[in-house]
Amino acid sequence: MVTAALAAAVVFTGPAAAQERTGYTRIAAGDFAGAQAELEQERRTYPRSPELLLNLAAVYRRAGRLSEARSLYRSVLARGPVDMEMPAGGVASSYDLARIGIERLDAARISAR
Repeated sequence: MVTAALAAAVVFTGPAAAQERTGYTRIAAGDFAGAQAELEQERRTYPRSPELLLNLAAVYRRAGRLSEARSLYRSVLARGPVDMEMPAGGVASSYDLARIGIERLDAARISAR
């Protein structure tokens, strides 16, 4: 099951093929190493996909790769907003998800001091 910390940032994209491409299935199963490998591979083909960038940032954040996660969130913010289907239903803006991700990184940095 997707952890609460990842749930707000993990993006669901509908059909099963899209779920595989965005790492959602592996993340939901707790296979973060597999998700990372899958997302990094897909990113070579779709380097600007906000779904891939957001999910990879969430995986990097979980792995402690905070500067890389921040860079991915910023990449999403540098593009136009995209509406995305969320795991629990509903739609969220890629901008909102990236901002939430950065806020969580900032909060983690402050609490680590």
